[in-house]
Amino acid sequence: MAKGAIVVGAGPVGLMLAGELRLGGVDVVVYDKLPAPSGESRGLGFTSRTAEVLDQRGLLDELGEFRWGRHGHFGGVRIDFTLLEESHFGVMGLAQSRTEQLLGDWTARLGVPVLRGREVTGFEETEDGVVVRYDGPDGPGEDHAQYLIGCDGGRSTVRRLAGIAFPGDEATRGMYLADVTGADIRPRPIGERVEGGGMVLSVGLGDGYDRIVIHEPGVRPHHGEGTLTFTEVADAWQRMTGESIHHGRTRWMTALTNATGLAEQYRSGRVLLAGDAAHDHAPLGAQGVSVGLQDAVNLGWKLAATINGWAPDGLLDTYHAERHPLGEQLLRNVHAQSLLYLSGEEMEPLRAVMRELVRIPDAARYLAGQVSGLHIRYDVGAGEHPLLGLRLPPQRVLQRADGTRVRVAELLHEARGVLIVTGDPSTVHKTAADWSDRVDVVAGTWAEDGGPEAVLLRPDGHVVWAAPCPHPLVRRASDTWRRHRRAPCRLRHNPGPPTPQAHRRRHRPAAAEHPAGPEPPHRRTPRHRTAQGPPARQSSGPLTPPQTPGRPLS
Repeated sequence: MAKGAIVVGAGPVGLMLAGELRLGGVDVVVYDKLPAPSGESRGLGFTSRTAEVLDQRGLLDELGEFRWGRHGHFGGVRIDFTLLEESHFGVMGLAQSRTEQLLGDWTARLGVPVLRGREVTGFEETEDGVVVRYDGPDGPGEDHAQYLIGCDGGRSTVRRLAGIAFPGDEATRGMYLADVTGADIRPRPIGERVEGGGMVLSVGLGDGYDRIVIHEPGVRPHHGEGTLTFTEVADAWQRMTGESIHHGRTRWMTALTNATGLAEQYRSGRVLLAGDAAHDHAPLGAQGVSVGLQDAVNLGWKLAATINGWAPDGLLDTYHAERHPLGEQLLRNVHAQSLLYLSGEEMEPLRAVMRELVRIPDAARYLAGQVSGLHIRYDVGAGEHPLLGLRLPPQRVLQRADGTRVRVAELLHEARGVLIVTGDPSTVHKTAADWSDRVDVVAGTWAEDGGPEAVLLRPDGHVVWAAPCPHPLVRRASDTWRRHRRAPCRLRHNPGPPTPQAHRRRHRPAAAEHPAGPEPPHRRTPRHRTAQGPPARQSSGPLTPPQTPGRPLS
């Protein structure tokens, strides 16, 4: 019996997506080729919007102690978040391994199996699903699912097997990351620029460890040849800072490059991509994992609706339509910040202009939104209400008739749609009854002035309708939650084991035999993919380093 979905990759993005699908009633399993979590933490923290996303699932408080960053920067130009009306504070200094552990515990509570030591070697797309081949601890095997999702990193096997092009920029420089103890390193939380176009960063991780990042001009990209040694890292740190850390020791270190890539399609038939598998760049302020977690929350409810059979036509395709432009924006911002931060003194006049611009509230608000993710607005159709397409701030408080108070984030814990009504709820109950299996109706009054009279939220917290609005609620909602009611969502399987006819393999000609180009994403032509696939990256020009902190910035 086919599963609803197989998610490949048990990092934060894959685990988040698996949890979202499970909340949506989908039978989902996660594969990961590693026998155990790596414990590595390339990213440290996440952006403000990603913190909100975790809060919307009741997960933020489970992280325990962490630190909010009251200042941000764009390419090393400091932005004082305390001067802005809305909180753009992100989470700083939080090891990615803690986020991964949190999400692993969450998916375990939800009953999602994580099968480790299982590496995908190929797949075939059939009329009604995907047959996935793998090598596991007990040898090779096959599994069946309706959809396959690659959350398996920048060198994604799923993306390569699916033949999804990944144009981007080849590496032009290298960088080092290391977690060091016993060296008494001075904190440089948003980095310090070094003359000639370099940068060093150091952040305390607790337990006596510091994360250091080194961007040294002239360091060639490290493509895996040889083994990186702590002596190399310590030598580079001394050249950049004049400080010796040779007497310290490291528990983890890696060499990275500034190569980038963006999948041309986030969906191809029954295969989808999220996180670094869809957009890859060198570490920069935890933007990669932040955007990836938001990919997962955007995709999860749409894929669950599709698997459960109530999604309107085209709903799943809005995943690419909404998230691919943000992947483009991510790489553009990384490029811009890298040029601004890591270039030499010739960039100083532009830095001076930027320092003046961030003193203008509108300019500071725009740049902060680019980094924090709070200004994301999706196209949800016609309408003039200023909230349409934006997220409703999850910290807003609603007071119910019985006097209890609840935050918007708490209303989204189950990953369902939410209709909030501050007037007479009976006026919408009849309309909303058709979606009662997937939308919760909540009545109350806003604890503070300024909230909408009524608002319909998607499971990811974005607004699809708000009153007053000239477009009827039923019309807008039916675009998102179908025009007819169906039985309450439950785990959905194919009716039985796939028949031989359903799994009949048909040869798919190579791309060169299709002068019209690749098939549209929605076509369900059976496809055969093995571990020998097309090249994963196509170079298209220069995009430079990311990791962007700055010298004690002004």
